[in-house]
Amino acid sequence: MSTSPVDVPLVDVVLPCLDEEGALPWVLGRIPDRWHAIVVDNGSTDGSARVAAEHGATVVQEARRGFGSAVHAGLVAATAPYVAFCDADASMDPADLVALAEPVMSGDADLVLGRRRPTTRGAWPVHARIANLALARLMRRASGVALHDLGPMRVARRDELLALDLKDRRSGYPLEMVLRASESGWRIREQDTPYSPRVGRSKVTGTIRGTSVAVRDMSRLLREAGR
Repeated sequence: MSTSPVDVPLVDVVLPCLDEEGALPWVLGRIPDRWHAIVVDNGSTDGSARVAAEHGATVVQEARRGFGSAVHAGLVAATAPYVAFCDADASMDPADLVALAEPVMSGDADLVLGRRRPTTRGAWPVHARIANLALARLMRRASGVALHDLGPMRVARRDELLALDLKDRRSGYPLEMVLRASESGWRIREQDTPYSPRVGRSKVTGTIRGTSVAVRDMSRLLREAGR
């Protein structure tokens, strides 16, 4: 049976997932029309995969732990011409991706990132915000792009993302994407997006240990970019 153009998703939304059973119903219910969710289960011990499938998402299993591993598995599994990325913890509203996608779809930008703007005081832990500010400053110096956030919400064309040949499979993946895109002459833009308290505890920014691992991964990439 042939597939109607109406059935082909315009954008695939990659959602890396580790024990997000409680957040997924809300997140998947906010996926825009003609967009499709790809939930990458990165070793969940709860019912995340089942809940994702029940809500119409494609579920990809990625056994190798790491943010980069999960996100890249989703990128490889995507089939739509555009790919969006968003956390699966309900801290970000997938509906906000529409505004990020517009400049890419219109040809005005190659990569658009969401600059997180906390909706409440406790949405973004202080230690994580300080680390993000420091890394963003170094990223601006290394890439020459005036960005203020290393947040995970972003949109680009699938084929061009794959052509970047990203290698990091841990917390450095979002930074490597920006660095490689800048080296390739991409037009990179940043837009404000609301950032709310997540459902459950963060595996990265919610803990000092997780934040320190992310800082080490990204610092290594920045040193390599400096060389």
